[in-house]
Amino acid sequence: MKILNFGSINKDFFYSVNDFVRPGETISSNTYEIKIGGKGLNQSVAISKAGIKVYHAGIINEDDTFIIDQLKSWKINCDNILLSNNPTGHAIIQVNKKGENSIIIHGGANHDFNLKSILSILSKFESGDILLLQNEINNIEEIIDRAYHKKMRIIFNPAPFNKKILSFDLNKINTLILNQSEGEGLSNKRNSKEILKNLNNNFKNTEIILTLGENGSLYSFRDELIEIRAHNVKTIDTTGAGDTFIGYYVAGVASKMNKKDNLERASMAAAITTTKLGGAESIPRIN
Repeated sequence: MKILNFGSINKDFFYSVNDFVRPGETISSNTYEIKIGGKGLNQSVAISKAGIKVYHAGIINEDDTFIIDQLKSWKINCDNILLSNNPTGHAIIQVNKKGENSIIIHGGANHDFNLKSILSILSKFESGDILLLQNEINNIEEIIDRAYHKKMRIIFNPAPFNKKILSFDLNKINTLILNQSEGEGLSNKRNSKEILKNLNNNFKNTEIILTLGENGSLYSFRDELIEIRAHNVKTIDTTGAGDTFIGYYVAGVASKMNKKDNLERASMAAAITTTKLGGAESIPRIN
C-alpha cells in the first residue's frame, strides 16, 4: 500500500507580533522568518516523520528547487514534484503572543495542475493505495473522480473551506478529516455533535474525524463514536498542528494501527507541534 499526497507546497513568511494587525493599522513584527510549508507539504512531512514512506505530488517555481532538497532530507519521495514558471505558492503568517495564527495564502504554482499531469501521476498508483488531498491545489474534483475509479482509498481534508467544496461528490471520499469551522461550512451546523450527525447522514459510507483543538477530536462512522481528549501542553504556535494530526493519522492507517491508538497518537503528535514555532520543522519525529 502506497501513500500519494496530492498537495500544496508553500513558502511561509512568519511574522511574530503581539496582536494581529487591524484594518487601517500598521504594526511592527518582533521577528521574521521564512520557512517552507503548505497544508500538503506539512502533511507529507508528518507522514514521513511518523515512519511511513510518502509520495508527494506538487508544483513549485523552477528557481525553488531547494524545497525538493529539503523534502528529500525528510525522506519524502519527490518524483512527482513538477516545476513551473509561476511563483511557488506562499503564505503570510502572523503569530501573536497567545500562539494563535492568522494566515493569507497565495496559490501560485499550486494551481497549475492539468488533466495531463493528474493522469500521469495517478498512473503510478493502484487500487488500495491511499490518496491524501487538501483544498490548496486546483482540479480537486477531477483528482477525486479519477482516484475513485482507480479504487484508491481517498482521505480528504477540506481546508481551507470554500463553497466550491459543496459541489464535490464527497460520497467518493473514504475519510473526511476537518476542524470545527470546516465542519460548520459543510453541514451548516454549529454544535460538534450536530455537525457529526449531519455529515454521517449525508455521507453514510464516509468516516468523519472532527478535530476540535484544545477540546480534542471526535471520530464517527455509522454506529461507532470515539472521543479523544487533547493533551495539555504550553502552546507557542498552532501552525501545522492540524496537518500533523492528519499526517500521523494517515501513517497509522497505512500501518494498520488500531483506530483509537492511531487517533491518540495523532493527537499527541499535534500537541507536540504546538510547542515550537513553525510548520514542517516543528512536526515531531516518531522514536
